[in-house]
Amino acid sequence: MKLNTNSNTYTIVYASAVVIVVAFLLAFVSQVLEGPSKANERIDKKKQILSALNIRGLDNEQVEAEYAKVVSADCIIDSKGSVVEDGTDKDQNGFTVDSKDITPDYLPLYICQINGATKYVIPLSGKGLWGSIWGYIALNEDGNTVFGAYFGHQSETAGLGARISDLDFQEQFKGKKVMSDDGSIALKVVKKGQVKEPDFECDGISGATLTMNGVTAMFTECIAQYHAFLASKQQP
Repeated sequence: MKLNTNSNTYTIVYASAVVIVVAFLLAFVSQVLEGPSKANERIDKKKQILSALNIRGLDNEQVEAEYAKVVSADCIIDSKGSVVEDGTDKDQNGFTVDSKDITPDYLPLYICQINGATKYVIPLSGKGLWGSIWGYIALNEDGNTVFGAYFGHQSETAGLGARISDLDFQEQFKGKKVMSDDGSIALKVVKKGQVKEPDFECDGISGATLTMNGVTAMFTECIAQYHAFLASKQQP
C-alpha cells in the first residue's frame, strides 16, 4: 500500500517525529555543554575570590592551584557568628551557595591565608542602575580593615557604572574600615572629591550615582549580616 504523504495523519506523525528528534538533540547538546559551562562558572568564581585577595591575572590551571593554596575553608556561618558548616573541602560548602540562597542563618565565609596572615572573604550582592552587581570583600584578621575588593556587574553603563569592575576603582578600598566605633557599617562610596571620612569613604565614579549608591547599599546590607562574627575578631 502506497503511503499517502498528503494525508493529515502523515503530516501529524511526521511533525511529531521531527519534534521528538529535535528535542532529543537539544537535550543531548545541553547535557554535553553543561559540564564545561559549570566548570567555567566555578573557575570564574574562584578568580573573583582571588581578585579580592589581590591575586589576579592567572590562567585557569593557576586559579585552581592558587585557590587550593590560599583558601583554608569555605565555611557557612549564621548571623550570630556560629559555624553551621566547617567548609574544610574548600569549595563544597559556602562556595556552592548562590547569592539568592544566602540568609542570615546561612552565610558563606571564606577563611584564607596570605603569607601567614588570616583573611576573611565575604560575598556581596546588590542592585545597580540597570541590573545586578556583586563582588567579594577581603578583610584582615581584625575583621574590620579591608585587604582587597572585587566588584562585577550585569549591565551597568559602559564608561560609567561599569567601571566598578576596573582595578583602579577597586584598589582604593584597601585599608578602609568597614565598621565605625559604634559597630555600624560605615564603608561607603561618596561623590568624587567629597570624601570627608577617609577611614571609611571612597571616591565614586562621576556620572554613576545610582550605581555608587548600589555599591554602598551592598556593603551595608551584606556585611551587616556578618557583624557578630567580625566583631568577635576585633580587639577590645
